[in-house]
Amino acid sequence: MTARVTFATANRVLQQLRRDPRTLALVFLVPPLLITLFRYVFDGQPLTFDRIGGPMVGIFPFTSMFVVTSIAMLRERTSGTLERLMSLPLARLDLLLGYGIAFAAVAAVQASITAGVAFGLLGLDVQGPVWLVVLLAIANAVLGMSLGLFVSAFARTEFQAVQFMPAVVFPQLLLCGLIQPRAHMEHILRAVSYALPMTWAYDALDHAVRGGAGSIVARDAAIVLGVTVVALALGATTLRRRTA
Repeated sequence: MTARVTFATANRVLQQLRRDPRTLALVFLVPPLLITLFRYVFDGQPLTFDRIGGPMVGIFPFTSMFVVTSIAMLRERTSGTLERLMSLPLARLDLLLGYGIAFAAVAAVQASITAGVAFGLLGLDVQGPVWLVVLLAIANAVLGMSLGLFVSAFARTEFQAVQFMPAVVFPQLLLCGLIQPRAHMEHILRAVSYALPMTWAYDALDHAVRGGAGSIVARDAAIVLGVTVVALALGATTLRRRTA
């Protein structure tokens, strides 16, 4: 692994994103707009917004980063860019970390903007520390990025990449505890939820919002970090995959 090559790769990815205004709009504008819409859906129920809005600050960036990174990486594969890069004296770890650093930087900015709108403009009030909610939101965005990079290996077209949204993200939204507490679910669904990364991401955010035990937040955050690393490692195994 060479730091110079890694950061050169990250810079190339960031430059590509900079020249794509539609993608930047999706990344930076859609999550704040969704949290704003969410705020006014519960305009007469401020306590509900305070209870659910905190976790949504992290869930919206997770979702959008998953879509953006899966499509962006797919373009690299189908355009032949990835194969050309892999023909160079470039380690897979250099390439993967370059992509990871670039999208992680974008994820951090995205989550920070979303949190700034929620806490600054919309008056979201949480019992726990705001900085912790923001930090967890960034971690969730990075988690979405890592999963998006991984699943891009299983798509041939951008349409197929988008189809992973209902296949991968929506079940996690339903089972993470956001809509219905997991304790009230059927036993089999509760068991499945433990294997889903968004369950732990939501659990960490929920405890942070309510000012819950720091040990639980730390445990959940460690699981999210572990899944992120595993997804990136699995993504590295697909980098030699030939594209049609």
